[in-house]
Amino acid sequence: MASLGRDGSVQISADGVVARAATDAEKLTARLDRLPMTRSLWMMAILLTLGGFFDSYAIGMIGALGPGLFKAKIFTPTTVSFFGMTGFASFVSSLFAGFLIAALFVSYVADRFGRRAIFAYALLWFGVANFMMGLQDTANGLNFWRFASAVGVGLELVTVDAYLSELVPKKSRGAAFALLQAMNALAFLTTYFLSWQLIPLNIWSYDGWSWVVWIGSVAAVVIWVIRLGIPESPRWLAQQGRIAEAETVMADIEARVQRDYGRALPEPEPPHYQAPGRGSVWELFGPQYLNRTIMLVLFNFFQTVGFYGFVAWTPTLLIAKGIHITQSLEYSTIINIAGVAFPLLVMTFADKIERKWHVCLSCFSIAVFGIWFASAESDLGLITLGACLAMATQWLSYGLHNYQSELYPTRIRARGVGFVYAWSRLSGILTPFFIAFFLRDFGTTGVFTFVAVCMGIVIVTVGVWGPRTNLKEVEAIAH
Repeated sequence: MASLGRDGSVQISADGVVARAATDAEKLTARLDRLPMTRSLWMMAILLTLGGFFDSYAIGMIGALGPGLFKAKIFTPTTVSFFGMTGFASFVSSLFAGFLIAALFVSYVADRFGRRAIFAYALLWFGVANFMMGLQDTANGLNFWRFASAVGVGLELVTVDAYLSELVPKKSRGAAFALLQAMNALAFLTTYFLSWQLIPLNIWSYDGWSWVVWIGSVAAVVIWVIRLGIPESPRWLAQQGRIAEAETVMADIEARVQRDYGRALPEPEPPHYQAPGRGSVWELFGPQYLNRTIMLVLFNFFQTVGFYGFVAWTPTLLIAKGIHITQSLEYSTIINIAGVAFPLLVMTFADKIERKWHVCLSCFSIAVFGIWFASAESDLGLITLGACLAMATQWLSYGLHNYQSELYPTRIRARGVGFVYAWSRLSGILTPFFIAFFLRDFGTTGVFTFVAVCMGIVIVTVGVWGPRTNLKEVEAIAH
């Protein structure tokens, strides 16, 4: 039975059959989802993923800079006390503390003021704060500026996910997020390669680790200028009631795609109902979204252990296995080549497997390869199993970013992703101290046993309670 909606139209019935004329916003998003993924859309996606490159460059530094900071005697690999601030764990935790602030208290601005502006200015913030970090020579100074730069990176991470999920048509979202993950993995490889080459050096009286930091800062500003040409999300504009602006952006996108396509565009499918208004963060805890919010909170809290337990500690774990500092960076660089290649492979099957099974399979792989890595002794074994772990962690990251960005409606997407992502940031603050504790008292076997238990919790949580999202419109998933 149809009923009068808040926008004065007749509601779509519960079975999804259109029982009234669709609103302009609903028509616009249906037009976007029917577009073929042509060169123009891929170029927009690439520009968005370039932002992801420098987000991941910042994250990659938590592992890649470790040996250089040990060499400079600013940090120690383990901590004397559990929460010691002179240990490397405090440097890792300061990053996640900044992420937590961004996710909890800043991400709402992307829903309030739009994707495009926040997308650009967050990266500029990171570039300035990161430059200041490279000038520090004390643990407290490094931790403070690491925290400051992380606020910009954390806001950027949330915004990139929301932006990409809204701009890319439903049939190509998985492939686009796989491209984002490949760019992220390339950033990790870049930080390790630069650290391997520069950390042994002292250039103009500055240690090599500072130059690794500054290279990321300069490049971030350059990319910020390039990305000013990316349009605002038409989905977000339509949700805000700015229909004329949304129509202008949408018409431009359609014109570009049609030029690429060379023939008439496909007809839009019947649109899905979109609740009018800007939405409220309290919707996350209402009857419609509470179950998926709880599922994503648990997912985020425990997945961090698997991803950052290896990514952030790769050189340190290799040093604990008896590998020299410089050699550990060389091995880490080789290991991360596999991390770049795997997301490109994922692009070929990203939209053929249900999204939540990507998550579960990657967590299982991390648990198995992690335990195996802990028992490896030969250099070849460490590199081979390290490469397998690098691929598995990139797979998990792909699944996380793609999946959680699909589960909330446009009006609260950035706030929803920000809130659940905040739990991974809280976990990220605590995880380094647990990793340092297990590494000190139980070695690499203790570290990866801890990781495997956490991965098991993720598999059960997502496998049992996670909804299906593959090849669905984000508006349909929201209901």
